[in-house]
Amino acid sequence: MKIIKMYNSVIFILFIHSLTAQPLKRFEFSHSQMGTQFKMIIYDTDRVGIQKTVNQCIKRINQLNAILSDYEAASEISQLSASAGSGQKIKVSPALWTILKEANFYAKKSKGAFDISIGPLSKLWRSMFRRSEIFNGVKINNAKAKVGFRKIKLYPFSKSVCLTQKGMRLDAGGIAKGFTVDEVVKILHKNGITQFLIDGGGDIYVGNPPPDQLGWQIHIQVENATGQLTQKILTLRNTAIASSGDTYRYLEWEGKRYSHIIDPRTGYGVIDKKIINVQASSCMKADAIASTLSVLNKVETSSFIKKMKKVKVL
Repeated sequence: MKIIKMYNSVIFILFIHSLTAQPLKRFEFSHSQMGTQFKMIIYDTDRVGIQKTVNQCIKRINQLNAILSDYEAASEISQLSASAGSGQKIKVSPALWTILKEANFYAKKSKGAFDISIGPLSKLWRSMFRRSEIFNGVKINNAKAKVGFRKIKLYPFSKSVCLTQKGMRLDAGGIAKGFTVDEVVKILHKNGITQFLIDGGGDIYVGNPPPDQLGWQIHIQVENATGQLTQKILTLRNTAIASSGDTYRYLEWEGKRYSHIIDPRTGYGVIDKKIINVQASSCMKADAIASTLSVLNKVETSSFIKKMKKVKVL
């Protein structure tokens, strides 16, 4: 009899809960940083209840910009670049250490196609894009001479870094936004938010799907057999996807179209038009791999992908 009473009481409690549970609502937030818009779509019962968590996310995005932005002279990565050639071992923050360690991994696996020391070249090409002109090869070669991931010395025990050549400049653009999205996801999970989509300028992580949906519908661009761009819709949940390509940002000069994506091995923007979409377990991983594949040719791509685990390339 006691068992029956307990069973009935549980049913009664569940019934009351079903009557009082509030429906989930869709809330959208955005924050400009790192040269893009970080967009957050969250399903929850009350906007006021999640605003505190969103504020934590925005604070973290701003913190990471202050660490990873090569546009700001006062950022940690810019200060590290300023020490290049001094022989100093500079202790870095956990976030910058993670970025440098991961960047070193992809640099080695890609044989230099991914290189966070690309800063001198990216600074030069930014100037060329603003002026819509190509500088002479001497300037490009001079910038390229300051690039090389092997000139970044990492000291794991002390989490310190030494940039061995004067004039080196770090640029985390191929990995920083993906890492930032992952940090936002950590904050959401820590606060019990599971149904969300985070978009950091094309670097996307999706959690559990919206109510009554199998997944989040993500629209991507892919090339068909004739090389034309078409749209494809993916239904995803609890995964990351990053896109890279030169659809909108490129420079035409003397009959050649140079992408804003630079090959650190040659010093020039890539001329092969590509749209790359990479699905992976983390946004940082998807971001870095998409950036790398934008530089590699078909043979190099095949070899590189074999070294990557649990990655889907579209």
